[in-house]
Amino acid sequence: MTAETVTAPTDVEDVLDTTDPVAAATAYVAAGALSHGTDRRVGLELELHLVNLATPARRPSWAEVQALMADLPSMPSGSTVTLEPGAQVELSTPPRDDVSAAVAALRADREVLRRALGEAGYGAAPLGADPAREVRRCNPAPRYAAMEQHFEARGCGSPARAMMSATAALQVNLDAGPAASWSARVELIRSLVPMFVAASATSPYLGGRASGWHSMRQETWHGIDHGRSDPIPVGEPTVAWALYALNAPVMLLRGDEGMTPVQTLVSFGDWLREPDRLGRRASQADLDYHLTTLFPPVRPRGYVEIRCIDALPDRWWPALAGLAVTLVDDPEAADLAADLCAPVAHAWEAAARHGLADPALRRAVTGCAEVAARLGPHDLRSELEAFAELVASGRTPADEIRSRAESRGPLRVLEEEAHA
Repeated sequence: MTAETVTAPTDVEDVLDTTDPVAAATAYVAAGALSHGTDRRVGLELELHLVNLATPARRPSWAEVQALMADLPSMPSGSTVTLEPGAQVELSTPPRDDVSAAVAALRADREVLRRALGEAGYGAAPLGADPAREVRRCNPAPRYAAMEQHFEARGCGSPARAMMSATAALQVNLDAGPAASWSARVELIRSLVPMFVAASATSPYLGGRASGWHSMRQETWHGIDHGRSDPIPVGEPTVAWALYALNAPVMLLRGDEGMTPVQTLVSFGDWLREPDRLGRRASQADLDYHLTTLFPPVRPRGYVEIRCIDALPDRWWPALAGLAVTLVDDPEAADLAADLCAPVAHAWEAAARHGLADPALRRAVTGCAEVAARLGPHDLRSELEAFAELVASGRTPADEIRSRAESRGPLRVLEEEAHA
């Protein structure tokens, strides 16, 4: 959920300046949804909860965070370092030729980040949710303030604040591939999402409490505006994304005086049809920015973002990256995964609530982990085999974290992962 800066080209006519702006917007979004190519590159993004090791129960102030970020060295593999609303630190690698190279790049930059933060007395915990600290936004960016106000007006302020400021993800980005295979590729990824959610969860606690959900990170997403967080409907993926985007509520307006939250329910399509609903005509720049405020679990950005995987401790995130890419990009593994996940392809909520306690999800997760351990890249074989052994025992990283939190307390878990 990095605050992307999007501006419309200044040397071309606004594509929405037409007598049928809805049709123009639909065509524009569909045209930019996926990019044809034969590459199978991989990019990874890992979010981590920033922790002051001297006072771990206290969320760092924004002034502390800014001073800390100013002193960070450049990342040797070229990852960018950005900040989320709760001062979660995000490492985002450039695209690499395959998952092994992407994992190696993220590992190298994660180690540099670890050392730099440690020298300043900080750590960073890769967990799906902050298990202990009070939910509080400390990043004052106008985007995030406007988001909070929009969600509050929509009646989902509490889960939205938790989603923004106390959750973290491992995002896997994949090339779209040849245009002829887009529908099958996107539908495969979509069908794997419940399995990914059940397998990857590391958020049985959030803000010092346990709700009983297997993934409290997913619980927060389930609690916000469904028009921007639900899965994109089944269909030809570029058109389905365009229709999803135009049906989604407008979150905020950008103007000369900053960000203004939209506190009434107005879809982008409604705005195009009735400009007076929001006081002015929608522009191409507005549409570009609107796309950055939509958070489905699988999102097209020219490439394909898999956004449903919890951030995981360092001993597990390489395995989940290897699992995801193997099951999508290896043809034999993809066919096997499609069969394994077909019975649970729509079990989004069950995966988040119950994880492997659901027998069908357990079969899908253990089967997919075995496939990835057998067919995944040699460089990640030991990580994939260890993960397959874990889930074969009926456990996931969430179960490990829950056991530690119950015996030592959630704050201790946060400290341990920040020190790791």
